[in-house]
Amino acid sequence: MTHWKLAARAEKMNPSAIREILKVTERPNVISLAGGLPSPKTFPVTEFAAACAEVLATDGQGALQYAASEGYAPLRQAVADMLPWDVDADQVLITTGSQQGLDLIAKVLIDPQAKVLVETPTYLGALQAFSPMEPEAVSVASDAEGVLPEDLSAKAAGARFIYLLPNFQNPTGRTMSEARRAAVSAAAQAAGLPIVEDNPYGELWFDEAPPLPLTARNPEGCIYLGSFSKVLAPGLRLGFLVAPKALYPKLLQAKQAVDLHTPIFTQRMVSTVMQGGFLERHVPKIRALYKAQRDAMVGALQREMKGLDVEFNVPKGGMFLWLRMPEGIDATALLAQAVERNVAFVPGSPFYAGEPDPRTLRLSFVTATEQQIATAIAALAETVREALAHRAAAQVQQQLAAAH
Repeated sequence: MTHWKLAARAEKMNPSAIREILKVTERPNVISLAGGLPSPKTFPVTEFAAACAEVLATDGQGALQYAASEGYAPLRQAVADMLPWDVDADQVLITTGSQQGLDLIAKVLIDPQAKVLVETPTYLGALQAFSPMEPEAVSVASDAEGVLPEDLSAKAAGARFIYLLPNFQNPTGRTMSEARRAAVSAAAQAAGLPIVEDNPYGELWFDEAPPLPLTARNPEGCIYLGSFSKVLAPGLRLGFLVAPKALYPKLLQAKQAVDLHTPIFTQRMVSTVMQGGFLERHVPKIRALYKAQRDAMVGALQREMKGLDVEFNVPKGGMFLWLRMPEGIDATALLAQAVERNVAFVPGSPFYAGEPDPRTLRLSFVTATEQQIATAIAALAETVREALAHRAAAQVQQQLAAAH
């Protein structure tokens, strides 16, 4: 009999809690507020059909051949041109989704037991990308504006980098203010701490654009990650990273070992679609749709959760909203009860590198219709009421038992 012995790093790999929950949402009649999926209404199918034909007609053989690991030169230049600081196209590495960028960073920068700093809470996919390299992931205390500079300074010694999502963060939807960005950037520079800045949602602002990226303040001390998944389509699996020139070669070598290059046909199609200012015309439509759905969810929460001691934020952009349940309610346990009422969400605990807050959960407002949002939030409120009633009844039983 053959015996397979797993590498130690494989033992560190865990299934995505979100992907497991998405299996539940495949049931008929379940309204999913769980997945971080962009609305398919925003996918520019017609434009990609035209770009596909153009790419094949113009240079079909080149589009179907192996290509440079760095990425398609016109696309790299387009990325450099659209960023709000001075970027050389030679610093841009096209990746197979920004998730691959996280994987490459982990391979190049993390040794076993190396300290990596993250927000509280942080993006689950980043924790998954980092964990096979066996780091010590340390949570930095955070509030509604992101990480606290004083705690960052206290924990920075010996850390390889801090991973941050300043814009409409996944999972909380919070945005780092200008003042906080200045303070965090200054604290990181004072400590000699590199920043990995992940910005997949930055263009999805509703009323005003977020402040300048952290990377713009100290390009040599940061790696910047971006994605076309949220502004074009996630099925393209197309992202990019911008790295200091001294670090770029090692990231490129790591990519060469993974997939040689991101599909060149996809890169050429995206480059073609982006010509003529398409994103400037297209992205405002996404913002308008998502803002209306955000407003629908906030209105439903204000209406349905009244008197339930449920806390939630109002994100200024992005795709997510963060809730904190009343005392004694565990969001993971609540999920099973919510699914019985045909609504699904993501419990907050998997997003914490340190001690989780079991009362938290994430809602996505971009894939459900406004009517579905209203129905789902009403069902979620009923689930919370039922859980509170059960908890009160259990407390009464405990008191009676103690009295006897």
